[in-house]
Amino acid sequence: MVLGFCRRFLMRNVAAVPAQVKPCIMFGLHARRRIRHSSGMPDPSDDKPAFAAPFVSSVMRVEPGWIDYNGHLNMAYYNVLFDRAVDEVYEVLGLGLDYLKTKQHSTFTAEVHVRYLRELNAGNPVLVTFQLLDFDAKRLHYFERLLHAEQGWLSATSENMALHVDMRARQTAAFPPDVMARLGCMKAAHAALPIPDGAGRRIAMRGTGPA
Repeated sequence: MVLGFCRRFLMRNVAAVPAQVKPCIMFGLHARRRIRHSSGMPDPSDDKPAFAAPFVSSVMRVEPGWIDYNGHLNMAYYNVLFDRAVDEVYEVLGLGLDYLKTKQHSTFTAEVHVRYLRELNAGNPVLVTFQLLDFDAKRLHYFERLLHAEQGWLSATSENMALHVDMRARQTAAFPPDVMARLGCMKAAHAALPIPDGAGRRIAMRGTGPA
């Protein structure tokens, strides 16, 4: 099972994480448990450290209503699965719904590059891995991989740039210090990962480029 492999991989990574990062891992682990218990969803991976490398989402399933006339998952719903995984990451980082309600700040997606690599069908179990590539005072750059949760093959990838936004002014704003600290923890935990295949890609016909 891919999920079991990911859990073992994550636990091995935690052992190598610097001591200063371990408190961040514990914060993330408790945050994941709050997500599961508040939603009433079973979580077979409660022992999975949230700031280990990479973050691994809950297992999701392709819903029948998402299948298009070509008989496979419609392109729009790949983004739904990626976005649901990001919602889990944001809860761990303290950027979730409570943050919006209490701080009146949130995140907006500024740019996305999705690669569709293998078809998914109704009922397929999937999970998403999340790797934080970089961040600054107002932006997040991250990469996601959508995998079949039982067979392990890669279905799609999504590279994203997100902006931190003051919802009252509807303008970009700096992350608060506590969120910056947690982003630093996640970045440190992900620093040992290689740059993912497909990151930084652009759309072009093979052998051609912009004029």
